[in-house]
Amino acid sequence: MILVAQIVTLIAAGVHLLAFVWESFLFRRPSVHEGIFRIPSSDVHAAHLWAFNVGFYNLFLASGAVAGVIPWWSGHDTPGRTLVVYTCIFMFLAGIALAVSDRMALSRRRGDGVAGALSQTVPPLVAQIALAVG
Repeated sequence: MILVAQIVTLIAAGVHLLAFVWESFLFRRPSVHEGIFRIPSSDVHAAHLWAFNVGFYNLFLASGAVAGVIPWWSGHDTPGRTLVVYTCIFMFLAGIALAVSDRMALSRRRGDGVAGALSQTVPPLVAQIALAVG
């Protein structure tokens, strides 16, 4: 189960790295802001600063997950596992916040953020469960 936790943690990191690229570098593309985030082109200018900063937040989360898995694989179990647990809890809770904001329809239609919330919460939750079981 430990290997499952490590692999799912890297999947969670990959999700956050992808979000970083979309939010910080590709946000102005209609296929990204409209297709992925459901932000109309008329709102891109106002949302770009938010997206850019949130992208870096996602980069830092991904970096924390990877920075935990690497020492863990290198035999430094306690610091690596501790960083993975902390980062996955942080990712999971941020995903819950995203789900709540979706339910409240804060910036877009209710339901448009479900896929993002699931992709942000499920992998770190699976990693935490695998750690608890293994």
